[in-house]
Amino acid sequence: MAAIDVAPYSHSPAHKAVLTKDYSNLRKIISGLPRLCDPSEIRTESDSIAEEAKADAISAVIDRRDVPNRDTPLHLAVKFSDIAATEMLMVAGADWSLQNEDGWSALQEAICNREEPIAKVIIRHYQPTAWAKWCRRLPRLLATMRRMRDFYMEMTFQFESSVIPFISRIAPSDTYKIWKRGANLRADMTLAGFDGFRIQRANQTVLFLGDGSEDGKVPPGSLCMISHKDKEVMNALDGAGGLATDEEVQQEVRAMSQTNIFRPGIDVTQAVLLPQMTWRRHEKTELVGVWRSKVYDMHNVVVSIKSRRVPGARSDEELFASRNENETDSEELNDVLTDEERKQLEAALKFGSPDLNNENENGVIDHRHSCCDRRDIPIADGFNHENGDNKQEKGKKGWFDGWRKRETKNDDSRKGARSPSTSHSQSQSVPGRHSIEIVAKGDENRNVKASKPSSSTSSIKRKDGVRESEYKKGLRPILWLSPDFPLQTNEFLPLLDLLANKVKAIRRLRELLTTKLPMGTFPVKVAIPVIPTIRVLVTFTKFEELQPLDEFSTPLSSPTDGDRNIPATGSSSSWFQWIKAPYQQASSSSSALEQVEDPFVIPADYSWITAEAKKKKMQEKSKSNK
Repeated sequence: MAAIDVAPYSHSPAHKAVLTKDYSNLRKIISGLPRLCDPSEIRTESDSIAEEAKADAISAVIDRRDVPNRDTPLHLAVKFSDIAATEMLMVAGADWSLQNEDGWSALQEAICNREEPIAKVIIRHYQPTAWAKWCRRLPRLLATMRRMRDFYMEMTFQFESSVIPFISRIAPSDTYKIWKRGANLRADMTLAGFDGFRIQRANQTVLFLGDGSEDGKVPPGSLCMISHKDKEVMNALDGAGGLATDEEVQQEVRAMSQTNIFRPGIDVTQAVLLPQMTWRRHEKTELVGVWRSKVYDMHNVVVSIKSRRVPGARSDEELFASRNENETDSEELNDVLTDEERKQLEAALKFGSPDLNNENENGVIDHRHSCCDRRDIPIADGFNHENGDNKQEKGKKGWFDGWRKRETKNDDSRKGARSPSTSHSQSQSVPGRHSIEIVAKGDENRNVKASKPSSSTSSIKRKDGVRESEYKKGLRPILWLSPDFPLQTNEFLPLLDLLANKVKAIRRLRELLTTKLPMGTFPVKVAIPVIPTIRVLVTFTKFEELQPLDEFSTPLSSPTDGDRNIPATGSSSSWFQWIKAPYQQASSSSSALEQVEDPFVIPADYSWITAEAKKKKMQEKSKSNK
């Protein structure tokens, strides 16, 4: 310990105790922290606020990062292979997801340093910690939802291209239908998520019963996943508060150790909104649905992919080979596109992507994910930084990554799958949302540097013998902002939090809305470039306020029973089989409105299934397909 300079950490008792292995003092520090009550006892909004204040006080001691390299005490425990300190900090509620100055969490450091015993300690405790955070915040969420108006809304996801006319035949699209009443929320969808040019189709409903079911069989705060194809209902939070078994922990560590770590991020700290102008130099306005909107370009947005080698991990070629084994997407693509169309698509993708598949001279892949891959959302004020703490990890998957090679999933996606509410559990340390400045047309040159949105850079560095690489690329989204939309962004975000944990496509929308937009506006339409010639559009097409009636009707475009007969899968298997099947558009005929007695009632002929049983069922199905 004599070689360690403790002076830079002397102002933080927790850091100092970890560095000097002073376990008695560390126990004393932890014992002096406020005591959180049992999560199951938090019932009211006032209880929730009080417990959150306690949690903030605890975090201020054991999660502080005002030290060299912005390491938390948990980071130091990992770096010095201190299992005892790691155990004490995790039991005390340390936030394992916080990043240091290099952008890595304590768990990622443990995996990269091959500290498997320490990684197991963190994994064993992070699920109960996330569950406790969810329980603390649930009463506030329910109270917020009850204060909101009840509504039905529709939002569409679709791709478009200025040079690829057949993009609608090969790219996923869907209309999400969302009901909100009281503290209950329902979202119907057939598009669950994307994985490159594969799609996750699932004719499913995400049902959050904040008030519980009327018959009392489903407790308040339950999040249910309903599969209409299988007529099965699963409680997504089933067993979320329990400790993971030794077998589960070992399996998690093994999976994380097999692949290199990638940390995508997005930087909007310098972002500004520039209004699009008409040829007469007037600000451009468009009608989106029934809402008059101004159109803005968002400049100075930079996405980055940072990678780090995990010693002993399989090479990327081995991973690609294992994932491509038994894959038939290329063969099925020939059934969808002609040879000429296929060449046109490949040319467009090649034009819009850097050489992501090349390795450098030392065999390290510098960058390989698309610009819209999993990313961190900087939420601190971009013009008044708070210690540079402006990033929060999210588990996101790229729109088009994996087209050329099957990309490996980021390890954080596995972590996020275990927590009952990843977005809730990770947002505690975020001081606020980043505020975007609108630049007047006369000030266009004041803050906006001339840079092409497709420009990119890459760099490689070594730190303490660790090989890291980073790829950066400019991105220029387009936003249609309306002051007339009935909801405010801060009202809609809690609802997205509920859905984002189970629906990848929703998570991508939440990424943008997490950025604080101009006061009194709502992004009724968003265009995100995937490559220069392809972009994804998210559009809010309908909003209807619901009356507090025992029965209310579903708008015309909601699905009929016939529309629900779409082949569905719960995995990211090839979507070409689905796309070759006859597709039925949502009914817009003059037939009478479909009457729904209560959209929050689970059908009586549906059966309940546990998460473990569902997992085994999917594994068996996957094996049978090989």
